[in-house]
Amino acid sequence: MDHGYTQTFLVVPTRHAVGLTSVALGIVRALERLGVEAGFAKPVAQDVTDKSNYFARTIFHFPVTESLSLQESAERIAANQTGELLEDIVAMCMMVSKGVDVLVVEGLHADESHPYAAQLNIDIARSLKAEVIVVADASVPGAITESRLSIGQYVNEGCKVAGVIFNRASESFSAPAAALRLGGTPVWGVVHETPILSAPRTLDVARHLNAEVMLRGDLRTRRVLNTIIAARSVPEVISALRPGTLVITSGDRDDVILAAALAASRGIELAGLLLTHASSIAPAVMELASPALNTGLPILRTRDDSFITAGRISDISNAIPGDDIDRMNTVLDCVAEHLDPEAISAAFHKRESTKLSPPAFRYQLIQKARAANKRIVLPEGEEPRTVRAAVICMEKGIARCVLLGKRAVIETVAASQGITLPDGLEILDPDVIRGRYVEPMVELRKSKGLTPQQAVAQLEDTVVLGTMMLAVDDVDGLVSGAVHTTASTVRPALQLIKTAPGSSIVSSVFFMLMPDQVLVYGDCAINPVPDAKQLAEIAKQSSDSAHAFGITPKVAMISYSTGTSGVGDDVEKVRQATEIAHASYPDLVLDGPLQYDAASVVDVGRQKAPNSPVAGQATVFVFPDLNTGNTTYKAVQRSANVVSVGPMLQGLRKPVNDLSRGALVDDIVFTIALTAIQAEMPASA
Repeated sequence: MDHGYTQTFLVVPTRHAVGLTSVALGIVRALERLGVEAGFAKPVAQDVTDKSNYFARTIFHFPVTESLSLQESAERIAANQTGELLEDIVAMCMMVSKGVDVLVVEGLHADESHPYAAQLNIDIARSLKAEVIVVADASVPGAITESRLSIGQYVNEGCKVAGVIFNRASESFSAPAAALRLGGTPVWGVVHETPILSAPRTLDVARHLNAEVMLRGDLRTRRVLNTIIAARSVPEVISALRPGTLVITSGDRDDVILAAALAASRGIELAGLLLTHASSIAPAVMELASPALNTGLPILRTRDDSFITAGRISDISNAIPGDDIDRMNTVLDCVAEHLDPEAISAAFHKRESTKLSPPAFRYQLIQKARAANKRIVLPEGEEPRTVRAAVICMEKGIARCVLLGKRAVIETVAASQGITLPDGLEILDPDVIRGRYVEPMVELRKSKGLTPQQAVAQLEDTVVLGTMMLAVDDVDGLVSGAVHTTASTVRPALQLIKTAPGSSIVSSVFFMLMPDQVLVYGDCAINPVPDAKQLAEIAKQSSDSAHAFGITPKVAMISYSTGTSGVGDDVEKVRQATEIAHASYPDLVLDGPLQYDAASVVDVGRQKAPNSPVAGQATVFVFPDLNTGNTTYKAVQRSANVVSVGPMLQGLRKPVNDLSRGALVDDIVFTIALTAIQAEMPASA
């Protein structure tokens, strides 16, 4: 098959149940992180529950075509119609390969009930002229030997084997050792087994048991990492009350139920309570424990006894349900994280893309942050999400985080979440370090008449303390806002850090991770009503930020009118800002006023602004005021289910970044990464 510029990889297993779909789609995610336009095809589905195409469509928004059924394929092979079957498969793959650099094709599992599947994989590889990627289950004995046999099988049939991926490996499994035994075939990666990847939701347990839901709580989001049967005394049960534990007990075990309620009140996110023998919690106990039990703890009930119930839970399939997109994304991220980008890059021929995709943006963000190796202070060091984000950043080498807070409190917060604080995570007690920043703060604010007593009082605020650490270069950046307002984060920065050379204002941008590319929105968080000159400066700052993070800046000055078609003070301000920007920053690719659709939709841009260098292809959107910008970013974020990273502050001498008080752990991690990268720049753009 001749794809033109499209290269094809066929992903095949060494045996049944190697996690083929997860690895195949994980390869797609890894390719996208490298900026490669990838596509996906699953020519033959082996059972009615096959979810490969569903996840490809839902997560990657690929225009996949429906797979042929295994029964139909088997019947056509038996009827000597293999050639026609392969023609249909080739046509299917050609259809979905249009416009992509690499097509990832998921092959078939071979087992005793489908003996022809192995030969069909070979036939597909030859028909597509595809390079083969072998996937092995590293948890079984002889995984490397199985891989060698599989490689030999394809090579003997004239197929090229691009690499091998070992899935479900123990920590001791070594990629270099495996490569040595494979005779030089590249090892694309070793994906280590992690409990969270196979953890069902409490909802999945309820479905599997057909259990009655007594209290819904966080049924859809909590996951079962382990189960305990409360057949022992409470002191023995307490040690097992950890995040992700499903407690199986009868309703008359008031002591166990109260112990679970106490654990929930301390912030331990148990997977749930599962009541057996069709029992219920006594009303008096429920009334006493209800404040704790209503913190999101799901409560289920089943008619079986505890031991039968535990046995049934152990039989839950490892297959990811179609509505558990979060788990599938976690699995794909894990696979992509464990694949070797150099080995993958060496295998494909075309690696350039015209757009920076969200996976490529996130990947480059983490890689740049790792290279920067900056020390970032987190003033909200006792806040649970912040603690978890700091641990992730330390474990992944994203930044050297400094938590401000009491060690005992932080250790308790970590323990309640089942987190182990890494040795390198720095914890500083504000009461111990505060005194060393009084004199420098008085010096910085001497023009305002700040006294030492006033400095001591202001340094009681950990955000002010962290900002002073940044001001005297004890840290490289600051991230706050999980529990503080934007004003509480930005005000100390303006007073103590001040604006960067050449900047007269501080503004912000959000990186909007649209399905197929990353856009930059500014200013959506700081300046309520910027004037024309300030708007021009925001355009320059936003363009510089886009460029710094790998996005080619094409700046649209947004208004309710395009070109000269509208009148009014608001559109006139945007028109003036555009003229100022052209005069002050002649190298900017910028145009305005442009309506949002004229800036973002190619056909509309051609119609409304045919000579514009930006219309229909804008990557940076500068809004005329905070009302417009904030409303637009939230509307896009919520209605289109788009991830936004930010706000990232621009124009400060050193990087300080604000979080939304509703920020998720991942939001904090990416903001820390942004801050680390900003700290590497000559001045915070």
